[in-house]
Amino acid sequence: MSEVLLTRDGPVATITINRPEIRNAIGPSLIAQLTQLFQVLSVDDTRVIVLTGAGTAFSAGADIDWMRASRDLTMEANVADAAAARTMFETVDTCLKPVVARVNGPALGGGVGLVACADIAIAVEDAVFGFSEVRLGLIPAMISPYVLRSIGPGHARALFASGRRFGAAEAQRLGLVQEVTSANGLDDAVSAACAELLRAGPHAVAAAKRLVRDATASLALPDLAERLADLRARPEAQEGLSAFLEKRDPYWTSNDS
Repeated sequence: MSEVLLTRDGPVATITINRPEIRNAIGPSLIAQLTQLFQVLSVDDTRVIVLTGAGTAFSAGADIDWMRASRDLTMEANVADAAAARTMFETVDTCLKPVVARVNGPALGGGVGLVACADIAIAVEDAVFGFSEVRLGLIPAMISPYVLRSIGPGHARALFASGRRFGAAEAQRLGLVQEVTSANGLDDAVSAACAELLRAGPHAVAAAKRLVRDATASLALPDLAERLADLRARPEAQEGLSAFLEKRDPYWTSNDS
């Protein structure tokens, strides 16, 4: 079964992450499929791309099986693994077409990264966001350039370091999402955003997106994959991932916290 679905309504293409049984978690196959599809849509006659998730979640972040397998990878394989994820986010972010994130539920970890790569994000009012990587002994390295651009270093530092979750209203205040609506109003809000984007010149839209990217290019560090791979191999991350998979607290968590 394809892990991404493509539907079209005239010039608007909708990509649906199709792993509802695991809350649309991100793994190697999804990364490859999503990268390829955005590459195609970036250069065909599509005018607007909507990105959403099947079921009740947008994306819950990394696939547990992928996380489990990462514990046994070599440093070189971990770097390649992280680089593939970085390529996916870059492909979404550099897409020549405007991207609307239809955030129909929780967006965590890499799911938040996809939201930050979109040009417009519209979330349901009960959506939950979070950068929980530090609670696993990791860092949100691959998504950091896009999140930093969206919410700024001050908010990113606080949320990256704590790993706490936050709601849609706070996400809107931070600038991560542009609109919050009810579940019943989500499709109308997305349709309205697409209609506004279709009023803009396609080449001008691409140039406007490139303008922002060029102005914020310094936020993308060259060694993000290596930073994540290094942490993955450390005992703290091994313990964090083991604790998560075993449904227990890691050793650094105080019993009375």
